[in-house]
Amino acid sequence: MMKVLFCWLRYQHNMRWSPLARSECRKVVTSKGTWILTVFIVLWGFRPTYAGWDAVGRNLTVGYVQIGVSLFLPVGALLLSYQSLIGERTTGSLKFLLGLPLTRTQVLWAKVTGRTLGIGAAIVVATFVLAVIGLLNHGMFDMLPFVGTLLATLVFVSVLVAIGICISTVTHRTVTAATTIFGYVLVTLFWSQIVTTIYTAVTGVPVDPYDAPASGPLFLALRLTPDGAYNVLTNWFLGVGNSTELFHIVYTKLAPGVSVNAFVVEAAFGGPGPWYLHPVGSILVLLVWLAVPLGLARRVFTRGDAI
Repeated sequence: MMKVLFCWLRYQHNMRWSPLARSECRKVVTSKGTWILTVFIVLWGFRPTYAGWDAVGRNLTVGYVQIGVSLFLPVGALLLSYQSLIGERTTGSLKFLLGLPLTRTQVLWAKVTGRTLGIGAAIVVATFVLAVIGLLNHGMFDMLPFVGTLLATLVFVSVLVAIGICISTVTHRTVTAATTIFGYVLVTLFWSQIVTTIYTAVTGVPVDPYDAPASGPLFLALRLTPDGAYNVLTNWFLGVGNSTELFHIVYTKLAPGVSVNAFVVEAAFGGPGPWYLHPVGSILVLLVWLAVPLGLARRVFTRGDAI
């Protein structure tokens, strides 16, 4: 009986951060930016093409989610997250927040949880809107790829929120945080060019994406960004090939007699490639991107450097 009471009291203690998490979630859900992001994902995601239909048939509906999310979610989620702590610091409300009967770790966890739930709810809405549009236009799609893509998207959301709040924690000015986000977006946008340039400089082997070398380290490096890992994972669910490119580009690359500027494992290796390039590895990449920013943010925040 005493053990049950102790566990209940410990649970109540640990859940004292839930009102703060609900407040963060409410801020996101009631923000115009959140629903503008939702609309953009739906409008950009619904892109019916012959290549997309040839690639996955009725599962083109699932492909709409990948297309919309890949372009708009990284920027949108970061912009909705990076002011979570830096905004509190700017207004002076952070000192009041730290005066609550919460540990700094609980405050940080509440911020991450609330923002993730708020943005995740909007993404679920966008996903189901695209599902209804696809259902009306193409008929019923397979549920397994749809559910897998939805879950992968929610993990992607949590990763981006973790990165945004980490930036909000370790920087002290809004301009610095915004510049850091802009730099992150540029790096991920031009990641393939950065990787191929470094690979050529180190190995002396020029990289032509039209005819990429069968190099495991090269292809591994290409999928080390959150968006690259997300695309690899969702392409696996859609069954189109192993690549960081969008699903219809992967299909086009693997079509006989077609040359496309894209890195696809099957095209380079003539098969599945090394074991460490299996799409399941992308789950590990996403988890690392989730854990490292959260760990850094916690270290800085609990030391008091974020005040």
